[in-house]
Amino acid sequence: MFTQRFSATCLGARLARHLAVHRLDLWGFPYGGALSDAAASVVAELTANAVTHGRVPGRDFELRLATLSYAHGDTDAAHPATLRIEVADTRTEKRPPSPGALVLPPPDCETGRGLLLVAALAARWEVVDRVPVGKVVRAELDL
Repeated sequence: MFTQRFSATCLGARLARHLAVHRLDLWGFPYGGALSDAAASVVAELTANAVTHGRVPGRDFELRLATLSYAHGDTDAAHPATLRIEVADTRTEKRPPSPGALVLPPPDCETGRGLLLVAALAARWEVVDRVPVGKVVRAELDL
């Protein structure tokens, strides 16, 4: 598992993306590979949203990466199955729409497509409450 807090700035979001692909490379998912590129895009969108919509002055956002395992067949051996990406911020009242409520913005709109990209790249995604305050946007990519 990898967890790191970043300043809620554009620089913090950029650093989060760079450190995410570096961590994935250390875990055996090389730079420029399909998983690395998809994860970089998801991290970029979620951290940009945390900086743009979830920012509370003086508060950081948090990135967490984890590979989740499952038991394979009849053996007890665990195999990585999912990369979980979580971005948490401290703004409770500004929640993104749920996965089923996303709508395509008008063609001339310059924003509003980030979560559509996340939905296209991730096998699953959701928004959950963060204790004690805030929210976590969680996306999972199948390995």
